[in-house]
Amino acid sequence: MIADTSSTALTDRQRKLSQTVREFADEVVAPAAYQYDTERRLPIEIIHQMGELGLFGLPFPTEVGGQGEDYVSLCLAVEALARVDQSIAVTLEAGVGLGIMPIYRHGTDAQREQWLPDLVSGRALGAFGLTEAGAGSDAGATRTTARLESGAAGDEWVIDGSKQFITNSGTPITSVVTITAVTDRRDDGTPELSTILVPAGTPGLTVGESYDKVGWHTSDTHPLTLEGVRVPASNLLGERGRGYANFLRALDEGRIAFAALATGAAQGCLEEAVRYATEREVFGHAIGQNQHIAFTIARMQARVHAARLCWLDAAQKLIHGKPFKAEASVAKLTSGEAAMANARDASQIFGGYGFLNENPVARHYRDAKVLEVGEGTTEVQLMIIARDLGLTA
Repeated sequence: MIADTSSTALTDRQRKLSQTVREFADEVVAPAAYQYDTERRLPIEIIHQMGELGLFGLPFPTEVGGQGEDYVSLCLAVEALARVDQSIAVTLEAGVGLGIMPIYRHGTDAQREQWLPDLVSGRALGAFGLTEAGAGSDAGATRTTARLESGAAGDEWVIDGSKQFITNSGTPITSVVTITAVTDRRDDGTPELSTILVPAGTPGLTVGESYDKVGWHTSDTHPLTLEGVRVPASNLLGERGRGYANFLRALDEGRIAFAALATGAAQGCLEEAVRYATEREVFGHAIGQNQHIAFTIARMQARVHAARLCWLDAAQKLIHGKPFKAEASVAKLTSGEAAMANARDASQIFGGYGFLNENPVARHYRDAKVLEVGEGTTEVQLMIIARDLGLTA
């Protein structure tokens, strides 16, 4: 079988990291995955172990408590985890890309000192409140508002609105949620969007009941309601009115890590299919000796390899300061479709056993659908790619 990590542009340090996380996934995450999926509970003890491994601090410098690695290293870790449990992998992906990265990139020194130590160590999780009922793919349709008021406590932002599908927003260790809100109207009537840090437990911030999802049962996902939430004016994250540009960058980066996650899911389905096809005997021989089964698995391998090359290409462009928006969309599109197709094929190869929730491929089958929706739908990726080609869509 082609190696789990492509030799393309990987350093020895990155290969060692990937192998270390793979071993952690096999020895710690995989044995507990079915239990936590059934309980629909995020295993905080595993998150802390991931923090002790330094996974949440991978792409950040040592000066802020990070590991001094790069974005490729983060994606390798996400992929290795997603082989056995997509929920755990997305907890890392969102925790870093949406919880930590905006604060690291746009925060003041005081904000970094307040939030980063616990976040990069895995002692706490951060979330990013962007999506609303009428503002998903069209983030510019945000209805949550924030207005500045002066009072005895000084200038404060007063925030009202609601958010949906917010990952890592209701865990016992969630410390902060970055909220996008309309802070004014421009001369042309378009909204001025800004990002504001709201500490967990702030009066007026209500975390709704966890969603009853098709998959990703272990991942923490909640709606949020903000009613008269007051935070200091100094909780503005980045420049006022730059929220839209800032979270677009975060989404573009996130699509690469999301593609790595999807690649890991596709890889996990491939490995399970190979194992079962060599062990399961029908009519006196292993089912993998049947040409149809063998060819199906060969196509699964081709999808994994193509998806991995796509996200590696996009990630390399990112870390070298080159444009990567279209490449990120290609990677996200390719890997999401690969994960869906491989989950379907793996389930078919397992037959009736592939329909049992205790089987990893059944969990991948349920989990994989969101890989064509989260971090921008398939249709959004096609639109971005078409525009990069000079086409209107």
